[in-house]
Amino acid sequence: MVVVLLLGFYSVTSAAAQTAAEPLSKTYRVTRANDVEFQKIEPFKVFDNLYYIGPGYVSVWLLTTPEGNILFDTAQEPYVDRVISNIRKVSVDPKTIKYIILSHGHLDHFGGAAKIQEASGARVVAVEQDWKMIEQVGSRPDAKGGPAPRVPKRDMVVKEGDTLSLGGQSLKFHQTPGHTPGVLTTEGITVYDGRTPYKAIVWGGAGYRGGLADAEESLQSANKVAQIQGVQVNLQIHSWAGDDGYPGGGVLERGMMLKSRKPGDPHPFVDPATFAKWVKRAQDEAAKAVEVEKKKAAAR
Repeated sequence: MVVVLLLGFYSVTSAAAQTAAEPLSKTYRVTRANDVEFQKIEPFKVFDNLYYIGPGYVSVWLLTTPEGNILFDTAQEPYVDRVISNIRKVSVDPKTIKYIILSHGHLDHFGGAAKIQEASGARVVAVEQDWKMIEQVGSRPDAKGGPAPRVPKRDMVVKEGDTLSLGGQSLKFHQTPGHTPGVLTTEGITVYDGRTPYKAIVWGGAGYRGGLADAEESLQSANKVAQIQGVQVNLQIHSWAGDDGYPGGGVLERGMMLKSRKPGDPHPFVDPATFAKWVKRAQDEAAKAVEVEKKKAAAR
C-alpha cells in the first residue's frame, strides 16, 4: 500500500515539475497556492511511524504509536475533509488520534482542528498566547467578510518544558515566540526507518512580526532551538519556498527522493547538518533584524 500512496503523490507533483522551472515547494506555496484541486496531494509515508498527509502548501504530520496517534497541525478549509480522508488512506482510524499539537496560531495551521477534534475526540494542544490568537480569529469575520472560521475550544495549554508521553514517544515542548506571540516547538519525536530510530523536531515557526521587541524575541527563540541537541530530522511546518530554499530540498523535494530511494541509501529526511545550518541562518537573520530595529528606534 505504501508504494501506491507514493505513486499517487508523485503523479501529481511530477506534473508541477514539468510545468514550472522552480522547486516543487515554491509551486505549492507560491505559484499555485490558491489552486485547490492541485493542492490535494496524496498522503505519503516518510518513516515507518510518520506520514505526511497534506495538503501541498502546509504540513500536516501524522505520528503513529501503539497507544494512539498524534497529529501535528491540521491545515484549514477547504482541505480539512481531505486531511481526514488522507488519515484513512494510510490505514489510520481518525478516532485513534489522541492529540492534535498546534505549532502556532495562524489559521492555515489550526483551521481544521475543530472538525478533526470532533471526528477523533483528540485533545488539542497549544500555548496560552496562541490560544488567545485562535480565539480572536474565531470571534471575527474571515478575511473576505464571511462568517468567522470554526476554531477549537481552548483545551490543553502547555508551557516551556512541559512533556507528553504516548506509546513510547516522550515529547518535550518549548515556547519559541517570534513568528506569533506563542509558537510551540516539539522535540523528542522518535521516528523509525526499519529498526533505526531518529530524533525529529517540529520547530513551530521562525522569524518575527515586526518591531524591536519581537525581533529580540525571535533571536532568543532561535538561540533556544540551537541549544536542542541531537536533532536528525526536521519536520518542517511548510515545505520551504524561499529563493535559496531549504538546502537539499524541502518536504516535497525530499518526498520525491523517497520514491527513488534504493535499499541501503541514506534516508533523505535524515539530515542533521542541514538542520544545524538552517538554525544558524535563522539566528543570523534574527540578529540582523534586531540591529535593523534598533536603528529604526534610534531614528525615531
